[in-house]
Amino acid sequence: MPQAVVFDMDGLLFDTEALYRDAMLTTAQALGQIMPLSLYLATIGLSGEATRQSLSRHFGADFDLDGFWRQASATFHTLTTTELRLKPGVVELIDLLEDLGIPFAIATSSEHHDVERNLGLHGLFDRFPVVVAHGDYQLGKPHPEPFLTAARRLDVPPELCLALEDSHNGVRSASSAGMMTIMVPDLLAATEEIRSLCVNVAAHLGQVHHALLNHSRGAHAPA
Repeated sequence: MPQAVVFDMDGLLFDTEALYRDAMLTTAQALGQIMPLSLYLATIGLSGEATRQSLSRHFGADFDLDGFWRQASATFHTLTTTELRLKPGVVELIDLLEDLGIPFAIATSSEHHDVERNLGLHGLFDRFPVVVAHGDYQLGKPHPEPFLTAARRLDVPPELCLALEDSHNGVRSASSAGMMTIMVPDLLAATEEIRSLCVNVAAHLGQVHHALLNHSRGAHAPA
């Protein structure tokens, strides 16, 4: 039974990865560029800076990356006003963790203002007192620092934390931090490598809820 849970945000709590994908591919097309879906998928879980570096390598040094980034960001924020959806099972899982007295946090590659906006739109801002976002660490995912920072702020050893991730880079980050890791796939399927780094791969957060509930009942069963 974990003593703390660390959530990723994009693609795990919120259905944002598909919105980022649509914003980037649409913007590239509008600028007369071809952006393969595989390029976007490879950036999932990375920091904004790492994503920009990947895009720069693909489009070349002469490409107006700043202009692309501004336009894609504006498109994404427009989409979030009407299409930002909470992943099924999020509220129920948070309720369970609170009932069990298990602290939890967010460890994300996104900016703090994006976390605050997303949580605020769904009335969850006050339910995540611990948020580790871009700027709280030097090295982003797949480096373990984001998850190690979350464990430190929760005051729980990493090996006693359960990390929930949807991306390959996120799983690598959490696993290398020493956390028990469950992948809940969004746009990326679990590969053989990723499965080897996880204690389980769940189809949705409801399965995580069910597993934790069963574990808690077992832990409180009479000897």
